[in-house]
Amino acid sequence: MIEIIGMTKVYTTGKVNVEALRGIDLKIEKNDFISIMGPSGSGKSTLMNIIGCLDTPTQGEYHLEGMKVAELDPNRLADIRNQKIGFVFQNFNLLPYATAFENVEIPLIFKGDSFKKRKARTEELLEIVGLKDRMDHKPTELSGGEMQRVSIARALACNPSIILADEPTGNLDSVSGAEIIEIFVDLWNKGHTIAIITHDTKISSRTQRIIKLLDGMIVDGGGA
Repeated sequence: MIEIIGMTKVYTTGKVNVEALRGIDLKIEKNDFISIMGPSGSGKSTLMNIIGCLDTPTQGEYHLEGMKVAELDPNRLADIRNQKIGFVFQNFNLLPYATAFENVEIPLIFKGDSFKKRKARTEELLEIVGLKDRMDHKPTELSGGEMQRVSIARALACNPSIILADEPTGNLDSVSGAEIIEIFVDLWNKGHTIAIITHDTKISSRTQRIIKLLDGMIVDGGGA
């Protein structure tokens, strides 16, 4: 489903070039469940941003479901982000004055779904993550674990090809973190493709494959 070939990413600051990625080769198949690990500065976030169409490589190829993503213009990349990629962030990235229902509904509004269709889909997603009875609550009225559940529901809204999660348990206590891990495992068992950046070995131990990065290169786990 995802194939990356010879990918590099170089950031230029003044006269200094920083190689964030150096010749990455990576395959992610449909219904893979992978974790991406490595020390700070290893290139994890850069790789995730490129897979998520938030950034583009300096060189190399990126194929997503047969599309040559690295060659697309910014507007087409935005379409792919909205339609094919679901994001889950460490800091949740929820609108503070919107309810759980409204936060999950947002991608469906951009998609152009009718209110009736949005309502049914949003309620379905909040039920999947165990929050249907909290749909009228705002983020300030929810626990950290509940906010992350809303974030996961929002990521699922448009039936994405892949869910990308960046340290999804990083701001949670151990009990809430364990509950979030179980949600991801359940989603994987239901057929979703998931890639998680994490330092949490409790997550990585549950994934199919661990991809380890060091100094912008994959040192383990890059094959299909």
